[in-house]
Amino acid sequence: MKLHELRPAKGATHKEKRIGRGDGSGHGGTSTKGTKGAQSRTGYKRKMAHEGGQMPIQRRVPKRGFNNIHRVEYKVLNLGQIDQLAEKYNLTEFSLENLYINGLISQTDRIKILANGEITGKFTFKVNAISEKAKTAIEAAGGSVEIVK
Repeated sequence: MKLHELRPAKGATHKEKRIGRGDGSGHGGTSTKGTKGAQSRTGYKRKMAHEGGQMPIQRRVPKRGFNNIHRVEYKVLNLGQIDQLAEKYNLTEFSLENLYINGLISQTDRIKILANGEITGKFTFKVNAISEKAKTAIEAAGGSVEIVK
């Protein structure tokens, strides 16, 4: 072993320099923070998205699209799903209460029935909306439809 091959024992040195620990740390005086100003003081917190008087990016970037605040969102049930759901949850009436009790919808959901698929059983529907094709298919199978607001 030669003098230039000597290394400190593992764990004896710190990888990162610790600032604010006096002149012997190599970062004494102002602790790498410069002199004066808010950023040199303790407790300084930068305001989110503040760009020092420059126009912030969220105001510089052009806005696109349209957000319709009056849009009504529906959970969709297709006729092809009805027989499977009726068999699995033992349903004859598809009302908002029954669907909520069985965990298929949340309390604030609205339901719309669409005519995708076939229906074989005779079911009662109490839903928020239904397509005309679905309504005629349900009534042809002997079921009934009631629109709930």
